[in-house]
Amino acid sequence: MRRRSLGGALFQTCNITFLMLLSMVTLYPFLNLLAISLNESLDTLRGGIHIVPRAFTLTNYELIFQNPRLFTAAWLSVARTVLGTVLSVGATIMVAYTLSRREYVLRKGLNAVIVVSMYVNGGIIPYYLLIKSLGLTNSFLVYIIPTLLVAFNVMIMRSYFEQLPEGLIESAKVEGANEFQILMRVVAPVSLPVIATITLFVSVQHWNSWMDNFLFNSRESLTLLQYELMKILLHSTEQINATPGNVDDALMRMTTPQSIRATMTIIVTVPILFVYPFMQKYFIKGMTLGAMKE
Repeated sequence: MRRRSLGGALFQTCNITFLMLLSMVTLYPFLNLLAISLNESLDTLRGGIHIVPRAFTLTNYELIFQNPRLFTAAWLSVARTVLGTVLSVGATIMVAYTLSRREYVLRKGLNAVIVVSMYVNGGIIPYYLLIKSLGLTNSFLVYIIPTLLVAFNVMIMRSYFEQLPEGLIESAKVEGANEFQILMRVVAPVSLPVIATITLFVSVQHWNSWMDNFLFNSRESLTLLQYELMKILLHSTEQINATPGNVDDALMRMTTPQSIRATMTIIVTVPILFVYPFMQKYFIKGMTLGAMKE
């Protein structure tokens, strides 16, 4: 067996050490929040909580999950994330592919409009009036339709499509494929890395969104998980700031806004952590697919 050189061994040692330190720096904030969420709130105020809870408790989670609307809100958030991601990614793929074709006569004009929309908007009041005029307020569609297309995502995917070898598309046209067949059977399979990236961006955006719920939806039956958690946090802050005689919740007296924030962060982050490993394989698969050379 060939002995490794001193320089190679030193490089590998430094590389492993650097990656271990980077992993620790990346994981520490999450582990710290997990420890705070599992620690007694009053004990947390003393400080000194790192990655292991000092006084273990599930009170913070009991406080959040005692909300009867939380599970309905969670299902609505899941439905919004799945449906919104599928429709948004599909629309982004079709628009980006159209704008990437040089023979499309409106290509330059639409590209300019999309770029301008990234930097210029009418503000929250015109946006609210637009949503109201479209009849989307107090409906589930207000979570889906306004976010179908995001200019930044369209630009990323369009740029990726433009870098694909033109021979891929020309050969498909020679075989008699139409534009939709070319997109689905030729372009999309070799574009899995960018599609997976945009899918992750859109799904996280949908999962974490609550402002549209706050602005456009007053129906209790259509509230989302993040909005319900936000209301719990505000309620806990109000109860802590109230006089002792006005605190009407036994669990609320045993927690603090800091612990509630940590618990909420863990609850909304864990689903994304479970989804990401499944997305990772599409990054790898997309990178290993072959393509024609010019």
